[in-house]
Parts: sequence; C-alpha cells; structure tokens
Amino acid sequence: MPSPPHSSADSSVLLVQLTDSHLFAEADGKLLGLATEDSLRLVIDKVREEQPHIDLILATGDLSQDGTPASYQRFEELISTLDAPARWTPGNHDEIEIMREVCNGNDRLDPVVDIGAWRIVLLDSAVPGAVLGHFDDSQLQLLERALGEAPDRHHLICFHHHPVSIGCAWMDPIGLRNADALFAVTDRFPQVRALLWGHVHQDFDRQRNGVRLLASPSTCVQFAPGSEEFKVGSEAPGYRWLRLHADGRIDTGVSRVIGIDFEINYSVKGY
Repeated sequence: MPSPPHSSADSSVLLVQLTDSHLFAEADGKLLGLATEDSLRLVIDKVREEQPHIDLILATGDLSQDGTPASYQRFEELISTLDAPARWTPGNHDEIEIMREVCNGNDRLDPVVDIGAWRIVLLDSAVPGAVLGHFDDSQLQLLERALGEAPDRHHLICFHHHPVSIGCAWMDPIGLRNADALFAVTDRFPQVRALLWGHVHQDFDRQRNGVRLLASPSTCVQFAPGSEEFKVGSEAPGYRWLRLHADGRIDTGVSRVIGIDFEINYSVKGY
C-alpha cells in the first residue's frame, strides 16, 4: 500500500496523536463544562506552532461525543488545517457507521499504513452500546495478518481502550476486556515496538516485554491520574507527538495548551 507523502524507509517520521475530542453536533457543545470544539482548536493551534511538518495524524477514538455526522465533519474540517494525512479509529462514543459515511471516498479509516520504516496498524476496540473495549476475531486476525506480512518493518499498534491498568481503579472495568488475546498476538512478533491508545484522558508511558505502552491526554477534559473514583484532572488539554526512527527507536512527548479555565460540571453522566 502507498505511504503518505514525505516519508522514506531511511528517515524518521513525525506523528501527532489527537484523541478523545468529544465533539458535538452543536459547535458550542460542552463535556463536563468544557467547550470541546474550542479546546480542540487550541490544541490544533499548538500543534501547528510546534510541529511545522507532520507525516501522519492519528485520531484514536471518541472523536465525537454524540456520534453525529456534523461532529465528524467538524473534526475533519479542523484537522485539515494541519495539512497532513490522517487515520481515524473509533472509541466507545463513536458511531462507526456514521464515521464510514463521513469518510466515504477517502482513506481516513484504512487500518494499515506504511510510513518510513514503520507500519501503523489501527484497530477497532469499540463495542456497540458499551463503554468497555473488546477486540473481536476479525480485528485480531487483521493485526496478525498485518504483522505477518511486514516482518522487516517496525510496528506501532493503535486503538482506543487501555489494555493494562493505568492506576485509576474506576477505569479498570472499562478498559480492553480481552487484552490477553491482544498480547497473545503481539508477543509472537518481535517487530512490535509500541502500543498507543486514548480513552483514559491522561499521559501514560510504561513498558511491557520491551514494548512501549503509551496513552495520551484528551484534547478536552482530563481525568485525574491515580484516582480511585471518577475525577476530572487539573491538567490542560493536549496532544502527543511521536518521532519514529528507522532503527525502531521512538522519541515521544506530550504538549499541553495554556490559558484554559472552566468550571467543572459533574452533573454530566455517561462517560
């Protein structure tokens, strides 16, 4: 399959992850008191300021809060200002059929992309009508096929739900419920370098069997790290950048906006 522009097997590539934007059909829609479109605009402005050249944008789920066509169309309009290829994968708030309609005729939902010396695989961990995540057999087969077909590439695997505990007790039941099936595949392929996800609205960076485990801030509301019960964090919205090197090394970091102030509205239910 073709690689996005500006990439070659002997150079590093720069990826930007935007996750959990929770946009609404209405431009002024708010999640827990924060106007999600305004915060996404600020994050995108920061990306544009800090990352003059982006090889690929990864949108790892919950692009929308209400699953409406208008929310996805607005997300598309906003990220298009970054002038970079993009790939999307759904989260628990997304409506995959609506996403397919909005993305009809483009490659936003293509699950595999080769870029530089890397292969990026985007999996769908969403379960219709549920908050928790689960990979069905078709997703695990897609992953195994993508890994088996490219043994000489480094692999970054992206999805929405967390496959390991992140230290927030309330989030453990709503993560990826069959993480053992995921690891049963990835543990067999030494070219897997990292797993990247959203859902948790916070920074996370660990290792498992030499594989980097990464989660990232939301472009809107953050969740408090280490919280036993649901709690909004004080951190600002942000994004993750990843520099993928031809030798398999990963440089990565999180960047957050400044100047956002809002009153938390805990009456909102249904995360």
